[in-house]
Amino acid sequence: MHNGLPEENGQNGHQNGNGLIPLDDLMPAISRTRVRPLKVMLLFPPNWTPTMPHLALPTLTAYLRQHNVTVIQRDLNVEVFDTLLRREAILEAVDLLHRRFAAASRQPQRGPSPPPDRLQWALRSGPMLAEEIDKAVATMRSEAFFDGPIGLRAFQTVVDALEVLSLPYFPAYLNLQTYVAAGPVDSSSFLLQAVQDPQHNMFIDLFKRILLPGIVTEKPDVVGISIPSMAQMLPGMTAAYLIKQAGLKCHISIGGPHISMLREELPKAPQMFQLIDSAVVFDGEVPLLQLVEAVGEGSDLSHIPNLVYRDGSEVRTNLRKEPEKITNLPIPDFDGLPLDRYFAPRLALPLLTARGCYFGKCAFCNVGYGEAESFSQLRAQNLADQMLTLHEKYGAKHIFFSDEAVTPRNLRDLSRIMQDKGTPVTWGGCVRFEKVISGDLLQNMYDGGCRMILFGLESASAAIIEQMIKGTALDDMSRILRESSEAGIWNHTFFFFGFPGETINHAQETVNFLYGHKPYINSAAMGTFLMERYSPAHRYPDSFNIKRIIEDPNKDLAIYFDYEVASGMDEHMADLVHDRFLETLPKKSWPQYYVSDVYRFLYANYLSEKQTPLPPWLMQQNVVER
Repeated sequence: MHNGLPEENGQNGHQNGNGLIPLDDLMPAISRTRVRPLKVMLLFPPNWTPTMPHLALPTLTAYLRQHNVTVIQRDLNVEVFDTLLRREAILEAVDLLHRRFAAASRQPQRGPSPPPDRLQWALRSGPMLAEEIDKAVATMRSEAFFDGPIGLRAFQTVVDALEVLSLPYFPAYLNLQTYVAAGPVDSSSFLLQAVQDPQHNMFIDLFKRILLPGIVTEKPDVVGISIPSMAQMLPGMTAAYLIKQAGLKCHISIGGPHISMLREELPKAPQMFQLIDSAVVFDGEVPLLQLVEAVGEGSDLSHIPNLVYRDGSEVRTNLRKEPEKITNLPIPDFDGLPLDRYFAPRLALPLLTARGCYFGKCAFCNVGYGEAESFSQLRAQNLADQMLTLHEKYGAKHIFFSDEAVTPRNLRDLSRIMQDKGTPVTWGGCVRFEKVISGDLLQNMYDGGCRMILFGLESASAAIIEQMIKGTALDDMSRILRESSEAGIWNHTFFFFGFPGETINHAQETVNFLYGHKPYINSAAMGTFLMERYSPAHRYPDSFNIKRIIEDPNKDLAIYFDYEVASGMDEHMADLVHDRFLETLPKKSWPQYYVSDVYRFLYANYLSEKQTPLPPWLMQQNVVER
């Protein structure tokens, strides 16, 4: 075995001491003379919150175009929302509800029906929502969204419309934040059935209308489908199935973080390769380019790194290459994406300051997917140049850093550079509670355009922080929250209950800390501990108070697992603590601004421009936020 890969793959390429293919060995293959122009269509399926583009496609597009490959990138996620949230689509959904569930002579249905009260509500409200939806969508795409009552009405109209649009496919549903299928998407047997089930899979009809005609017209050599999250698994596989079913001649490859987490499971589920031809795991720029060239030339795929592919009746796994450094990649290319169709009042674009996590030790996190962590970052000047290029090319005034955590050095240097440029772009991103994050640095960050920081609080119990190997200290957490708030930066925190070994008393320490700092915290995302594949807690359970990890044999594509703890709260108790805390939270005047990172970020910018105080998360709002 080499790096967890079958020994037979050793004949596919050379290895260095780490079992990886050196990048220099890949260059001759990349620079082969091409017989004909090559074309790729890249797809980003639902669901991802449709407030700004995801970086997956623009990053791959930039690299492929740099090597003279024609690329059509399609954000199917935003295309789906843009198609559904229209008058005609809502009226069609109401008609479908009538035919499937309300008509006296309806045919027998497979599976459960919607609750009668929600069905009657949808039939009654659907026509009204159809008349209001165009105005609501226009509001969400305009500055009017920042007017509290107007923005809330528009947001609620969209939320209600999505429920009406989803009910014909009950129990599956789509909303702004996720897609929930009618069954377990971590089961290959369910996926193979669900991709051809029009009664519960809303994407079958949608993709036939908005996707297949484009593939027929463009005739790409390769269709690449990016699947960063589990919620995108069924929509992504549905796209693949429909392309195969239509007999369209192209190689279908999937990739993304979710697929990287399944790199050892996919070969054990060869039936999935009825839908796809290959999967690219880990970084995909070089492998995808080589795949496109190999498909165009009709050559075999055994030399392409990071590839899991079908070879006749076999599924083969090739060697991994060295991780790509971010400094080797061009600036993301957003050309071809419908930047005016995202559901946000202003254009925000994502960027990475680094690949990987510079800390990379947290027990609950699987940032390296079980591989030795690789970290590379852009220098602050390169990062500033990219921000200014996106500002000039696309008119983007807001940049959201999508990486794990921006390093203190880049925070310092970027803030200085952007101040010198007159701060034409504002930005936000994730930051660790590091001792070196001083009050002066935070003020310089604000002056350099920082408007929101997302902090990984996780827990405020010193004992649990140590068990998590979080590497932070309560005193620093307390000081940085106060000083960043004083600098005018929106503070967002992540935390969760139920890390193995955590007791009720430990959880209470977190609650006490949050309320003790309520003037300084503007928003939060909370949850309960998830046992995620390849996290240290999953790989070394005995070291983290975990008695047993429970694997469901029917979920052969699982990335999350149930577990039993050796001490502390179990999963059920953690859920109770979470739900009880959620019930005690004060109501927000305008909850629409808190449902996504992009909305929070843009709202923080808006309030800063109006010189309006940032609203604390845990304080009752007695004034109207405008």
